[in-house]
Amino acid sequence: MGLGFLLEIADDRFTKGTASELDVTQAAANLAQTEALIPQLRAGLRQANNALSVLLGLPPSDLVSQFDAAPIPRAPLTVAIGKEAFYRQAEMDLSQAYDYASEVMTRNMLARDAEEGIDAFLAKRQPQWTGT
Repeated sequence: MGLGFLLEIADDRFTKGTASELDVTQAAANLAQTEALIPQLRAGLRQANNALSVLLGLPPSDLVSQFDAAPIPRAPLTVAIGKEAFYRQAEMDLSQAYDYASEVMTRNMLARDAEEGIDAFLAKRQPQWTGT
């Protein structure tokens, strides 16, 4: 259900007298604000796509179109590290949380499974996780 549909519902309810004009105005404002974000989100997607292309040593291309509908495999080690980091950083102040997150990301990037994930992606095969 999209915001356009919610605007239609608010307008219909207003016409029937079960909603106020404010409800319609708020629904229209929510729709407009969301639609205004689309160009910015698309630009961010293009930037992330280009950055990923550079990191993978590939010429800039639409990487998203190369993904199939299969779920993205996740290394159990990465999931475990991420969950632990999420709960630990919640108790830290912002500066400590940033420092801790930086350490965790570095540890993740240096793991053998990170290299395997990139290798498997480039070879278009399923990764073989080792937990290291």
